[in-house]
Amino acid sequence: MSPAAPTSTSGSLLFRPIQLNTLELDNRIVISPMGMFSASADGIPGDWHKMHLGTLALSGAGLVIMEATAVSPEGRASDRCTGLWTDEHAAAMHDVLSFCRRLAPAKFGIQLSHMGRKAGRPVPWKAHRQPAEGLWDPVAPSAIAYPGNNVPHPLSKSEMSQLLRAFADAARRADDIGFDLLELHSAHGYLLHSYLSPHSNARTDRYGGTRSARMRFPLEVFEAVRAAWPSGKPLGVRVSATDWTPQGWQLEDTVAFASELASRGCDYLCLSSGGSSPEQRIELSPGYQVGFAETVKTEAGITTMAVGLITTASLAEQILKRGQADLVAIGRAALANPRWPLHAAVELGEAVGVAPQYARAFTQLPPRGAGS
Repeated sequence: MSPAAPTSTSGSLLFRPIQLNTLELDNRIVISPMGMFSASADGIPGDWHKMHLGTLALSGAGLVIMEATAVSPEGRASDRCTGLWTDEHAAAMHDVLSFCRRLAPAKFGIQLSHMGRKAGRPVPWKAHRQPAEGLWDPVAPSAIAYPGNNVPHPLSKSEMSQLLRAFADAARRADDIGFDLLELHSAHGYLLHSYLSPHSNARTDRYGGTRSARMRFPLEVFEAVRAAWPSGKPLGVRVSATDWTPQGWQLEDTVAFASELASRGCDYLCLSSGGSSPEQRIELSPGYQVGFAETVKTEAGITTMAVGLITTASLAEQILKRGQADLVAIGRAALANPRWPLHAAVELGEAVGVAPQYARAFTQLPPRGAGS
């Protein structure tokens, strides 16, 4: 259930602590998982991830979520995306996380993913130098290609069972590594979302047709991961609240999906949108997806995270004060300004501790203990 609204009228809500399962976050600012396309060709993270995540560890955010990390080789968006399907991946990931924890006390999550029919594409800034047809054949619920991608191989029931094990195994590795939180990627037209959306799921078995049938495999994945992930650690899901098309997945479908997830032990939903069809029509504006988080929070009674063009502390604070969401996720704004949370603290008059090495740039904030 959604946490009770704070009763105190003093101070900002953005910097009020929040409890997710047994995990307490110092504030409600979350750094969204963002693909860096900088792993080795085998999906192993390295120095770039230490630099990138180490910087975000010092940002002042209550939670930093590592980029979408594939549970199988063919589940990667590109051949430079991170993976967690072997112990070698886990060892490298542990090295990255240990490095970050030596710098700052930030809480860290990881997003597990499978890109489905959108997998195997070139790294974005190298697309003009790589084959247009894709790097490998994708998989999906049905043989329906996302425009510009290869026609995917429709997954058999035995292949789906293998993926259930892959998600569960990756969750166990994430726990062994020491991540505080785990998020499943069920948005943006990727594998789990492609089961939900009529745009990509034309199956005639028990995994296609009605809404409840289309929800079946994503719910099975969630159940497998919930069983593998410690019960006391928070497990959330990022969803596309709507496909932004008349014939696609709709907000009322998301409310139903959220209710099913909540009954299975889901701790929060992050409400994004789109990604299933190039026919989507989205009118972008600051906080354009916040209403989705509000509806799901209200109607499904689950903790929600708002995301999407939230670039100012005042907007983030307004979202929380209106009760539209419980947490606010910052993505590109944090890439542009990795100290976004500290600037937000200054703007909102909060005495958030800053690393002493940066204290002279934030004279309004008290320094905290230096990292070793």
